[in-house]
Amino acid sequence: MPQSLKILIACGGTGGHLFPGIAVAEALRARGHQVLLLISEKQVDAVASAGYPHLQFETLSAVAKPSVMSPRFLLFLWKTLGSVRRCKKLLREFAAEAVLGMGGFTSLPSVYAGHQLGLKTFIHESNARPGRANVMARRYCTQVFLGFEVAKTFFAEGSTVITGTPVRPEMRDLPTREVAAARFELDPGKPTILVTGGSQGARRLNELCGQAGALLPAGTQIVHIAGALDVERVKASAAARPGCKVLGFCDQMPSAYALADLVIARAGASSLAEIALAGHPSILVPYPHAADDHQTCNAAVFAAAGAATLVPESELDAEKLAAWVAAILNDLPTYKRMAKAARSLAVPDAAERVCAAIEAALLSP
Repeated sequence: MPQSLKILIACGGTGGHLFPGIAVAEALRARGHQVLLLISEKQVDAVASAGYPHLQFETLSAVAKPSVMSPRFLLFLWKTLGSVRRCKKLLREFAAEAVLGMGGFTSLPSVYAGHQLGLKTFIHESNARPGRANVMARRYCTQVFLGFEVAKTFFAEGSTVITGTPVRPEMRDLPTREVAAARFELDPGKPTILVTGGSQGARRLNELCGQAGALLPAGTQIVHIAGALDVERVKASAAARPGCKVLGFCDQMPSAYALADLVIARAGASSLAEIALAGHPSILVPYPHAADDHQTCNAAVFAAAGAATLVPESELDAEKLAAWVAAILNDLPTYKRMAKAARSLAVPDAAERVCAAIEAALLSP
């Protein structure tokens, strides 16, 4: 086993950054290394990180980068400088030897602070079109890890390693369908749809799925993760519908995927990595206001592979959504083809690939 390393992972802001960061942290610890995770002060990070009491977390106050012409840009610069100072302090106290940024607004100050301290620095970009923080951080990086090969064009030749997007260890060991159904108090013998708008929910997607659910054949079950801000409204609208389980946040995602036959989701890279690993067909409705429309770029990779149906939110209504669900679930050859295509996109050992690349960079003579 290689010598023990100390690595800071900056992964806060959304579940799409946090959960891949946690996956790498778990893999590093399994290889004998020490890890400190840097997350945001957002409630979503606090709730999600609470499920991993064996990991060490610190929080960082930061703001997302606005337009250079925005009056908020000066505040962004001031906050970023403060974040860099705090990151340097944490890096020194932890005696870190490397920094891994997973994207998002905690990533840039952490990577820059590590670079200034002369540490090895890395970023992981999960999206097909890189996020702004990683585009800015790339000049300070020893190496760039990518979830999608198509993202290579945004980085210098020879600086990238295709690793896939890490998923949490528990996502690689799903329970049986029967056990999963019992956890949600649903029937394992009935077709089940998983609806998820990502870690912060998706109001419009919730509305469309709620309306479409009423048009589906009797006996169709739905596990609907609505997000904390929208859960009560969605629960109220679904109260009269049997077989519909509405949650604000799901801490049983392995069970949700184990029970699901089809997933309706936004197109965050972390969610797509989990869908691929579970081997499910999906209907992807990218968030239309995502930075640089990166969710559409992600979904396009899955659609091109035949793993998903890509539907812009502006073109979607309840009737169309219900029809697409029925077309997939009622056509076994189509269902099997999409499931096989989804599995072909999975990279189960993505976290281990990231660890191996970091070890190679730090421990090679």
